[in-house]
Amino acid sequence: MSRTTSASTTPAASAVRPYQSYVYAYPHKTAYRPLAGRPGLRELWAGERKDALSLYLHIPFCEVRCGFCNLFTRIGAPDELTTRYLDALERQALAVRDALGDEEPVRFAAAAFGGGTPTFLTAAELERLCDIAEKRMGADLRSVPLSVETSPSTATADRLAVLADRGTTRISIGVQSFVESEARAAVRPQRRAEVESALGRIRETAIPVLNIDLIYGIDGQTEESWRASLDAALAWRPEELYLYPLYVRPLTGLGRLGTDEGAADAAWDEQRLRLYRAGRDHLLAHGYEQVSMRMFRRADAPRAEGPDDYACQTDGMIGLGCGARSYTTALHYSFDYAVEMREVRAIIDGYTATEDFSRAEVGRYVDGDEARRRHLLQSVLQAEGLALAEYEERFGTSPGADFPEELAVFEARGWLDTSAGASGLLRLSPEGLAHSDALGPELFSPAVRAAMAAYELK
Repeated sequence: MSRTTSASTTPAASAVRPYQSYVYAYPHKTAYRPLAGRPGLRELWAGERKDALSLYLHIPFCEVRCGFCNLFTRIGAPDELTTRYLDALERQALAVRDALGDEEPVRFAAAAFGGGTPTFLTAAELERLCDIAEKRMGADLRSVPLSVETSPSTATADRLAVLADRGTTRISIGVQSFVESEARAAVRPQRRAEVESALGRIRETAIPVLNIDLIYGIDGQTEESWRASLDAALAWRPEELYLYPLYVRPLTGLGRLGTDEGAADAAWDEQRLRLYRAGRDHLLAHGYEQVSMRMFRRADAPRAEGPDDYACQTDGMIGLGCGARSYTTALHYSFDYAVEMREVRAIIDGYTATEDFSRAEVGRYVDGDEARRRHLLQSVLQAEGLALAEYEERFGTSPGADFPEELAVFEARGWLDTSAGASGLLRLSPEGLAHSDALGPELFSPAVRAAMAAYELK
């Protein structure tokens, strides 16, 4: 793949590769392993706070798989697979709700449907999905923030009507590019007219928050074409915009075309960093505020309740579905993980055949040093930064005492806002935010790095 180049670069960009890994959760699922003894969910959740849980339902189906996608999803659902999947999801929900018990009140503070593409399901299947969340898990979807992911081809009027009626407060649509040649280069077949029609239908539902995902760094993309996509998105006045750098990962469609992550060169890094800055500045000039490297919110938009971007700091996540994670205070757990289509299909088939969901299968314990790393990483990658007093109250120490070497390196690179300490914050500078995908991986523990390196891709 050819890359758009530029003659100039910053010292920070030349010293450290800015695009190393998108850190959306810590530890990554490639650090998970089969859990000894398959601990029971009832024991895992005993003693945990259950009054402000997050609920996530995962639907691992898409109509097509984009060339850059390494999410846990498959193309299509033959032979009534969606019915069998929802049957298994309901069995899992019943087992999890039973494990949570009734000794303490069980309440959900936020909910989300992700994937894959949740709106791959029909309108009737979406009704059933909502029923599982409400009738089996006890979540009141109309009274808590509910975020749902969709795609241009599946954002149909009947599906959107169900989501609006069931209390959806935020809908996120993956557009990636309004330029058709760029969409084709990313192996994402779509027509702009289809995208615009889908956005029109979403706006007609009056769901309060619209998020549009865009990608920069696509082969052949220029600052002019990038700005054209941004302006096309801004025409819909979305409450949120996510700007994602393109990654080419092993076992994905683009990866099979001959370019893998390790082959990404300095010119591509430079292109992505330049387009990121251009996109950031363009959105800031058009009334958006930066929430993280990726997330921008319209300054006059209503503030959505629930966590921003990276995971919330409080533990307590219930994930339903074969690609979902669950978090207790000390354990993150899920099911097996894969990217290659044959492996994904096998895991989904195994999930649909499962009768007993009362035990955790695969995961990683996150306590002590790992819990500190997770909290620091997820907080500092937010533009508002980490409240030092909150960290000290939670752990009894300070980030400076726990991570002196890492923070010294970040400061030397100009990635920290040195004035933030006077306000009781540890906060990234604009340059630090721009290098979030380099900074985040440097906070991984040696044990997690080793586990990720030893993981066999499948």
